[in-house]
Amino acid sequence: MIVCPDCGFENIDGADLCETCQQPLDPLNVPTPTSDIEKSIFHDRIRSLARHGPMCVESRTRVAEVLERMVERAVGCVIVLEAGETVGIFSERDALLRLNTNAAAFAGRPISEFMTPNPEGLDMDDKIAFALHRMDAGNYRHIPIYSQGQLCSVISVRDILRYITENAIDPG
Repeated sequence: MIVCPDCGFENIDGADLCETCQQPLDPLNVPTPTSDIEKSIFHDRIRSLARHGPMCVESRTRVAEVLERMVERAVGCVIVLEAGETVGIFSERDALLRLNTNAAAFAGRPISEFMTPNPEGLDMDDKIAFALHRMDAGNYRHIPIYSQGQLCSVISVRDILRYITENAIDPG
């Protein structure tokens, strides 16, 4: 149980807001790391992950061209820009769910019609644990990363798994 520091109500573990007074409980929901890898994930920042420069396309870029570029560069997503600002993200998941078997019919249409608009981004100085939480809660596999308000990278679940694998302590 999580006891609300404002009103004393006992809330269930994981609650975001107090059921009685609606005060945020997020600071109380931080688990205590028990292993070295958990400590690293809670301590290390996104900047310590292997970073990929973002592949960007303009919102009017044709679907066929975006898919060709993704295959050519073996990337799982592109950031969609309009006048230099991030307006969306188009990922493998979007291709499967929104284009599906009709990809050829949509080949000449702009990617903006099929992107996920307004993707949530993170800052290079956010903790890896925060990225993991955001990915899990939002069901994302890619997140745009910003530094001083400028798009600078994209991280994926694969980047985090690689980080965990490389930083795991050998038990033997």
